[in-house]
Amino acid sequence: MENELKIALVQSNLVWENPEQNRINFSNKINSIAEPVDIIILPEMFTSGFTMNAKANAESMTGDTISWMQQLAKQKHTAITGSVIIEENNTFFNRLLFAHPDGQIDSYDKRHTFTLAGEDKVYRAGENISLINYKGWTIKPLVCYDLRFPVWARNVENYDLVFYVANWPKVRIAAWDTLLKARAIENMSYCIGVNRVGLDGNNYDYSGHSAAYNVLGERLDTIPFNKEAIAIVTLEKEHISKYRKKLGFLKDGDRFTLE
Repeated sequence: MENELKIALVQSNLVWENPEQNRINFSNKINSIAEPVDIIILPEMFTSGFTMNAKANAESMTGDTISWMQQLAKQKHTAITGSVIIEENNTFFNRLLFAHPDGQIDSYDKRHTFTLAGEDKVYRAGENISLINYKGWTIKPLVCYDLRFPVWARNVENYDLVFYVANWPKVRIAAWDTLLKARAIENMSYCIGVNRVGLDGNNYDYSGHSAAYNVLGERLDTIPFNKEAIAIVTLEKEHISKYRKKLGFLKDGDRFTLE
């Protein structure tokens, strides 16, 4: 078990519906990270942008992007994560992939498809919560619109970190800022959100606001708004255990069953 986990938040523009160019761009960004890190987090649909044109941009679980993630994770001795469009049996998923340095792939299918954009008409919603065990840390991965549903994120598994990858537009960015901080506080967990910047193919504007919070809701990063940037934060197990033991809020939570 490692007491510290060092994470790189990659806040980036995305080339609309161009997986190959996005892989090239992210290779350059990842190669620019000079210090060793344990996890590199990329945005939602990082190979295409938040498109409903799934057929033209989908890949399989043996496709180019997964191979790219595995090779780069092995080369850099770090985990790499973000969501991409995956097709299985003529069904499309907005699937978060977590590539371990040894080539193992963990995945999570976005539970809350964004009805306002018609995502529910194109992509099948995930049914299962996923937990990732990595370097002695228990991690819950979630995607964008999941952030608005606190029951789905509720820390009944005693996880250490919850993170969200997103294409969250500038027009509603105040909600993103508020809810990320709330998820950290209510779950007594580190909470990280990685959002994109720039204009997409539908002319929606994204301002980033990627962030990392500790269990008290204190901001850990200084990543700038409205532009590409990489922030590196260090998480500490001792911080979690200290405040969970001292405050004990999780044990006082309501019990419930998800349906």
